[in-house]
Amino acid sequence: MQIEGAVALVTGGNRGLGEQLVKALLERGAAKVYAAARNPGSVTTPGALPLALDITDPASVRAAAEQAQDVTLLINNAGISTGSGVLDGELDAFRREMETHVFGTLAMSRAFAPALARNGGGALLNVLSALSWISFPTSAAYCAAKSAEWSVTNSLRVQLAEQQTLVTSLHVGYMDTDMAAKVDAPKSDPAKVAHLALDGIEAGDYEVLGDEISGQVRAGLAAGPAALYPQLAQARG
Repeated sequence: MQIEGAVALVTGGNRGLGEQLVKALLERGAAKVYAAARNPGSVTTPGALPLALDITDPASVRAAAEQAQDVTLLINNAGISTGSGVLDGELDAFRREMETHVFGTLAMSRAFAPALARNGGGALLNVLSALSWISFPTSAAYCAAKSAEWSVTNSLRVQLAEQQTLVTSLHVGYMDTDMAAKVDAPKSDPAKVAHLALDGIEAGDYEVLGDEISGQVRAGLAAGPAALYPQLAQARG
């Protein structure tokens, strides 16, 4: 999969990492880049094609797929964070996270898989998180949704390989975007992360680790819950 000459669609392409992905695609010679957003008027990147899209609305997803039948690279980037905790968070907030990250990503992937097949296979990038692999009680809704989205992504890898579509996941921690504006922690530059993701697609990678923390969490999975959650040992005294 080469970025130069590709026709890409980026959900949530109006700000944050999505906007940086749109810019990186254009910089690297993509033939066309659809920047999808609920409000297409909020897309300001020169050269991008604004596209109205709400990934939680089936009719909106169908309309986008009908309009953008030339897509060879789909980037499922749109997301939300409700900040809902495991015991005190509203169940409706959990449902919103699942509707966006899981069912929205699944709906987009299903809608665009036929176009990717017709256009030679191409690639699909799902923007996940280091929190696909580790959970924080205070943001349990987001963690649960990203973990489920990772599972869906793995199923898509296997299914879409039959039509020669590469499915890549991007895992990254905090980035310097609006979503993490209130977080007091080291943050990655979303422009750099965008280029890392595109590098991974061109290399045929199934996973892209966007920062050091994602690599550390990924490596820690084999060590089991006690290693990932030191609070467990502390609680035992």
